[in-house]
Amino acid sequence: MKNAIIMLSAALILLVAPLVSAENSTEIEGYVIHHNAITTDILTPEIARHYGIIRSRNRAMLNVSVMRKKQDALDEAVPAEVKAYTTNLYGQQRKLVLNMVEEGSAIYYIGDFLVRNGDRLNFHIDVKPEGERNYSPATFTQEFYTE
Repeated sequence: MKNAIIMLSAALILLVAPLVSAENSTEIEGYVIHHNAITTDILTPEIARHYGIIRSRNRAMLNVSVMRKKQDALDEAVPAEVKAYTTNLYGQQRKLVLNMVEEGSAIYYIGDFLVRNGDRLNFHIDVKPEGERNYSPATFTQEFYTE
């Protein structure tokens, strides 16, 4: 029962996160890369504890998933090599450590990092779906308000 609650909460976070922070996606040949970032204070204590994430207005979480496009069915989550870093307005880069999470048929990559009020970060994500030879890039920019 506890695992079911955690899985349901995680699914809700993945559904709600796009509403809280604009959900972004990047289409590449045969795949869609979904990516978004949220401050971790919106996570429930149970979800944060489950994933080892500190809840705070001054911490954010990047969430990436890779979906194989299917013509006559729902897209399918696939494992991938995922690398990510941020660049701020001063050109400073910060590598993000992402952990793969598998829950049922869902596969996503999450990592948390510090943010300050007004931080405007450019996210650079490189994805190589399992079985593919090359990485494909995805980028987005987000500003964080922590006060």
